[in-house]
Amino acid sequence: MLVLENLNTHTPASLYEAFSPAQAKWLTGKLEIHYTPEHGSWLNMAEIELSVLERQCLDRRLGDTATLVQELLLFALLRLLRRSRLELARAKHRGRCTMHAQRQRS
Repeated sequence: MLVLENLNTHTPASLYEAFSPAQAKWLTGKLEIHYTPEHGSWLNMAEIELSVLERQCLDRRLGDTATLVQELLLFALLRLLRRSRLELARAKHRGRCTMHAQRQRS
């Protein structure tokens, strides 16, 4: 699976510019391409979440895989308990989307 921003240059035809026709045809058959929405990409939201993860959890060296898994589970649990989330809000008068970090109150 391949997730791409919704740009006119991101098409299977571009594979034919980078690879031989046989390779491009093979790749096109193997790829399951999904495009992000034109306005307000959920991919941007995922990048923001990964940035939060990096700053709050992965900002130091972790000695082994078990510690990494433990830290990731704790991070996810705290995000769920705090009800932290991002919401995509569309500004109707501007036609642009913005991201809003929200924390629901209990």
